[in-house]
Amino acid sequence: MNKIDPSASSILDGKHRLPIRVYYEDTDSGGVVYYANYLNYAERARTEFLREIGSEHQDTKEKYGVGFVVRTCNAEYLKPAQLDDLLEVETEILAVRGASIQMRQSVTRANEALVIMEVKLACMNFDGGAARIPEGVRTAMADLIISKSED
Repeated sequence: MNKIDPSASSILDGKHRLPIRVYYEDTDSGGVVYYANYLNYAERARTEFLREIGSEHQDTKEKYGVGFVVRTCNAEYLKPAQLDDLLEVETEILAVRGASIQMRQSVTRANEALVIMEVKLACMNFDGGAARIPEGVRTAMADLIISKSED
């Protein structure tokens, strides 16, 4: 059985990749991943992505007084994952604006897409208001935007 290397999370070609193993707790009685758990996988991947670009949640909160919240998430479920599957969550930045980030996250098994999510994050202060993304975070994310020449 393939093992997960906890340090295997990485950014390559502008895309962050995080390996995820499907555990019993992730599945229904038939061994199929419960649909809402893909949102958990995506959240873990976004957290590790932020960590890799030097913007851990706690540091961003303490240093800038802001955090990121999901504003919208559209998920297209293509195929189910099963108990013990080794998955990969791929995160790519589509756009960075003053106070929001548009991402695409794909959950794959052996390079086959299972779920594709379009996620918009908003930068918020802890009083509940919109806030500008801190310059260093915005720059790090903007540097990873995948150019779409055909779009």
